[in-house]
Amino acid sequence: MKAILALADGRIFTGKSFGATGEVEAEIVFNTSMSGYQEVLTDPSYCGQMVVMTYPLIGNYGVNPEDFESDRAYLSGFIVKELSGVASNWRSSGNLDEFLKEQGVVGIQGIDTRALTRHIREAGAQQAVISTETADPEKLVQRARQSVGLVGRDLVKEVTCKAPYAWTEGEWAANREADKRVPPEKSYSVIVYDFGVKRNILRKLVEAGCRVQVVPASTPPEEVLAAKPDGVFLSNGPGDPAGVPYAIQNVKYLVDKVPVFGICLGHQILTLALGAKTYKLRFGHHGGNQPVMDLNTRKVEITAQNHGFAVDGDSVAGDVEVTFLNLNDRTVEGIRHKTFPVFSVQYHPEASPGPHDADYLFQKFLDLMKGS
Repeated sequence: MKAILALADGRIFTGKSFGATGEVEAEIVFNTSMSGYQEVLTDPSYCGQMVVMTYPLIGNYGVNPEDFESDRAYLSGFIVKELSGVASNWRSSGNLDEFLKEQGVVGIQGIDTRALTRHIREAGAQQAVISTETADPEKLVQRARQSVGLVGRDLVKEVTCKAPYAWTEGEWAANREADKRVPPEKSYSVIVYDFGVKRNILRKLVEAGCRVQVVPASTPPEEVLAAKPDGVFLSNGPGDPAGVPYAIQNVKYLVDKVPVFGICLGHQILTLALGAKTYKLRFGHHGGNQPVMDLNTRKVEITAQNHGFAVDGDSVAGDVEVTFLNLNDRTVEGIRHKTFPVFSVQYHPEASPGPHDADYLFQKFLDLMKGS
């Protein structure tokens, strides 16, 4: 079936449909990872977006639910050069096309994803429409131009959990039976604010020795402190951090009372709570190959990232300092408070799949809790 991709600036791409059929609108971004499409599909941080995979062949290893980052797909559309007709992997339990149909995600293949990626880099991320229903490209362009973008929107409310829950599952390992994946010793109680948390973050916390309790994004900080946690974790999530003022106020209440660690959206919310500002990037960072420098050691880490907003480095002042910089564009990749046991990073140390250079940050969080 024919499918059309129309961008708000008038650029049109025609290809073939896969996955679900229909018509969807969202912000279009590209991801440079060579693998990990099922993690991308199930990452709540992609809510409100459609994703272009720059790697040309997608779907070749199928899908398996053990590696999902949530219980369903959150993105609106999926764009690839070629959908593999064969899914071959010993862990695979289904193919990508069937999964997208089940999840209601509209896909388009057979377009020049290299040209599309270059266009997004030059023109910037923007609203777009994928359709298998409307044959008139101009109508789709108009719909893309009229659709609502990410700035100022609260997308966290669409992905956060409805009620608190405990998480006990550790990381998957080939030599560990599924029912024995929970590490035996758990020394620290951690409450996770769910702004769209990835499961691998929770797995990493469990592996590090934490008793993990996940709470909705709007949970009052007094309720969090009443549980007497050793630390509070601020998760990743979708959209504009300025669109969740209630989360910023909650974190502002907590920063001088308990150790805090934030990742991605959690990093941005923490910096806003500490008085800094954020802004929208031209096309964002999405992929597993971003070089980041630790300004203390001058060492470089290769990191996985997924964000369309960033912290304004010039607004970081007072007792807050920048700790990491992106070497591609000099954007802020981490901060810490000089007095309180509080720090955050923009990138994803829990990357799965992806580089594990920053895995040590979970131990750093444990050390802060131990010291407190």
